[in-house]
Amino acid sequence: MTAHLAGRLADRGSEPLGDRCPINVAMQAVGTRSAVLLLREAYYGATRFDDFVDRTGLTEATTAGRLKSLVEVGVLTKVPYQEPGQRRRFEYHLTASGTDLMPVVFGLAQWSNRHQPAAQTITLSHDDCGKPVEIVAECTDGHHLAVDQLTVTA
Repeated sequence: MTAHLAGRLADRGSEPLGDRCPINVAMQAVGTRSAVLLLREAYYGATRFDDFVDRTGLTEATTAGRLKSLVEVGVLTKVPYQEPGQRRRFEYHLTASGTDLMPVVFGLAQWSNRHQPAAQTITLSHDDCGKPVEIVAECTDGHHLAVDQLTVTA
């Protein structure tokens, strides 16, 4: 099963897509294990540095560097706060861009549930009705698609 290629993609032969490929650009922005774990925790409600460190098991240095890069690419934003008698610190909040990555992160969990039996299973359900949530590829008419039903055009 492969996608159908159109436009420049259809005629590219073995030529690499280069640095402007949207998949390459996205992976450069958020394509590390640490970035995905930090996003997971942001979706779960973490906003403070110590919570990100504790909940991901990442080192402080890795967490600090990755949070900085997620802010730089616009996935998170820094919001200052100050506890009484303490220095000013920052919380990290999801931006609209970060929220748009939610299907990607939970799609990874769904894939793991299906294909990595050693992993703990998590389930997704709709708060309003309680029905299971499925991360799928679908067209704007609501048709669910397999990869061989996609046309990719550049």
